[in-house]
Amino acid sequence: MGRTRSDAEQQVAELLRTAKEALGLSVAFLTRMDGQTQHLEVVDSSIPFLFPEGAKLKQETTFCQQILDGRLPAVIPDVRAHPLAMTLPAARFPRLRSYVSVPVTLSDGSFYGTFCAAGLTTDKGLTVRDKALLGVLASAAAVIIEPGVVERGRRDDITARLLPVLDGAGPTVLLQPIVDLPTGRRVGAEALSRFPATWGMTPDVVFEQAHSVDLGHRLELQALELAAAHLDAVGGYVAMNVSPQTLVTRECAELLARLPASRVLLELSEHDPVDDYGALREVLTGPRAAGMRLAIDDVGAGFSSLRHIVLCAPDVIKLDRSIVDGVSADPVLSTLVGALVEFAHGNGTTVVAEGVETAADVETLRGLHVDLAQGWFFGRPGPAEQLEPVEAAVPDDVPALPTQRTASVVPQPGAVPPAAAVSGAARPR
Repeated sequence: MGRTRSDAEQQVAELLRTAKEALGLSVAFLTRMDGQTQHLEVVDSSIPFLFPEGAKLKQETTFCQQILDGRLPAVIPDVRAHPLAMTLPAARFPRLRSYVSVPVTLSDGSFYGTFCAAGLTTDKGLTVRDKALLGVLASAAAVIIEPGVVERGRRDDITARLLPVLDGAGPTVLLQPIVDLPTGRRVGAEALSRFPATWGMTPDVVFEQAHSVDLGHRLELQALELAAAHLDAVGGYVAMNVSPQTLVTRECAELLARLPASRVLLELSEHDPVDDYGALREVLTGPRAAGMRLAIDDVGAGFSSLRHIVLCAPDVIKLDRSIVDGVSADPVLSTLVGALVEFAHGNGTTVVAEGVETAADVETLRGLHVDLAQGWFFGRPGPAEQLEPVEAAVPDDVPALPTQRTASVVPQPGAVPPAAAVSGAARPR
């Protein structure tokens, strides 16, 4: 064979061999039928070149379709006894003379294809008992292949949903203001990708699904391009969320090299796994040396963010809304936020609070010395023209922009990185 079978296909091949040997026929095969084409998915043949695995046949001209339509019996000991059968291509080449076929049905009742055995000679011994045996083996094959069928269907659905977006204008990008807490002045905005409401899923799920069908890098890069297109209109800083897997690609490096580094803050989510921190730090060395800053998003939502912070030495940490919303009324949350702020400031890191929705929470966060904030209290996501302008010359009462930290060196115990002041942020999802 020209390809390696999957574990499921190998198990089905063993069932086919059982059928072929039990019936004493030349070939047994599992087919998938899509309404137009019969696909020979798995084949066990005594003469492989006559029955190639992966072959595609016009469905209406096959023995299986004629049997499904009731025009031929499921058990055919002698093909020559059926004039209709003799008109079919397989009766002429490879000159099939005996045939048994049963349908393969999945657990939800959907039709998949057929489980068949055939011979190059007549076999008067074929009976309905042989059909029953094939029925049992077909049921076993259905159980084996169903997880793969479901997964293929899932991938096909996701791909069909995403490709029109990727081939079109891409996701809709909205912008949410980010303000300096001490002054209430806007210093940046977060770019948020939005997808059709009819999809009924959040952007993070869309990106996760895109990666599961090998379209994640493409979608992330498109979102980054769209976020970068708002740099001139937004003013201040734009933080762009990117996964570690996409960040280390050549395409992402080329995109980032075209952007004004000092106005970009890259966000890595707490939920994004990092397989190789060394490789991640290496790919960030150039951009950070040019002025680009790094943020760890969703801090407080889990344990991964602490590892990200220690090993990536970010310039900014963004507190997850789960520990921000209601902080004014929850002493435990207040203590946690205060501890994270103290830790961050001790390492020269700027702190941004996400999901701020009430005046009470604003005052509490100010008292805890959180640097920046965003949330519905300050403004909902919307088009760039709805944002308040950011003055080119920052007044004296607005904190200075952050000094980026050394990207390629992880802080050693006792070492204090350079101080970082205030940063705006934005992300494409």
